[in-house]
Amino acid sequence: MMRHLFPRTTWMAIGILAAITALLPILNLTFPEGHTLHVSGYLMGVVAKFMCYALAALALDLVWGYTGILSLGHGVFFALGAYAHGMYLMRAIGHDGVYQSDLPDFMVFLDWKTYPWYWAMTDNFWYCMALVILVPGLLAFIFGFFAFRSRIKGVYFSIITQAMTYAFMLLFFRNDTGFGGNNGFTDFKRLLGFNLTAASTKAVLFLVTLTFLLGALMLCRWIVTSKLGRVLQGVRDSESRLMFIGYNPLWFKLFVWTLSAVLCSVAGALYVPQVGIINPSEMSPGNSIEMVIWAAVGGRGTLLGPILGAFAVNGLKSWFTAAFPDLWLFALGLLFILVTLFMQQGILGVLAKLKKSREVA
Repeated sequence: MMRHLFPRTTWMAIGILAAITALLPILNLTFPEGHTLHVSGYLMGVVAKFMCYALAALALDLVWGYTGILSLGHGVFFALGAYAHGMYLMRAIGHDGVYQSDLPDFMVFLDWKTYPWYWAMTDNFWYCMALVILVPGLLAFIFGFFAFRSRIKGVYFSIITQAMTYAFMLLFFRNDTGFGGNNGFTDFKRLLGFNLTAASTKAVLFLVTLTFLLGALMLCRWIVTSKLGRVLQGVRDSESRLMFIGYNPLWFKLFVWTLSAVLCSVAGALYVPQVGIINPSEMSPGNSIEMVIWAAVGGRGTLLGPILGAFAVNGLKSWFTAAFPDLWLFALGLLFILVTLFMQQGILGVLAKLKKSREVA
């Protein structure tokens, strides 16, 4: 397993790429449409969405690549963060909906008379941001405590995480849960009073997403290069030996599992105002499996690899679904098989081998 500790050249490359990315909204606002240097709002939206996916992939890599815990249910944390933020966005619509009611249009359509109790205080932005952290974090803590205490691991743990996200997806598809059923939340208009369709608002959201991605990257790097990170890698490589020398893996696994869930939830919260919709399909097991593929393609256990994989796979998906819409799932499956057979260390592994071969030559 590779361990990239981010040498100076890598930090320089990250800084240059971050600076170039940060220029996109500036170019969008500075130059008019049609100008050579103008960056379209569409391109900004695509890059922003990919950054949210990259943050989710990074969160997954923390538990899979460095702790050996393969989750096939991280999509539920991503979606819960998006729903928590979406509740505030739905309340912020106010009377601008079709029915011009205090209630969201889907509640009026279903003849709801008032908000359910769990919607209380969701008109407060900071309360909803607390929900983004607390709800997925609490779910992950409780789920992980019982799973890890029972020493469920390997494929069995992966299966129950997939069952968890599937159960939540079925729950949120119901119209009587108060989350919009299969349509979910959409038609957002304002965030903290700012028009979500305004170029300036999109630019700020873009830069906030980039900041969170870089911050999460530095946080994860600090964790994996610390003593805590060495213990986590000990859990991955030989949990029984770690227990023999006096460590209790339960709390280390629980910590990294909960942190990963919270990071994935933050990715979902950043995703929803920029994409403009959240529905239960985001909880589908297929979405969680795609996160695993992003990490595998880029190179799990490297931090940078999953970010690269998220951009590469989703870029390929954008092109493939436009050119061959019926064949994408087959292509995705083939990609995962090829990576598993011939590129077990992902794109970064291939690049590292090429660099090493050049140095030897």
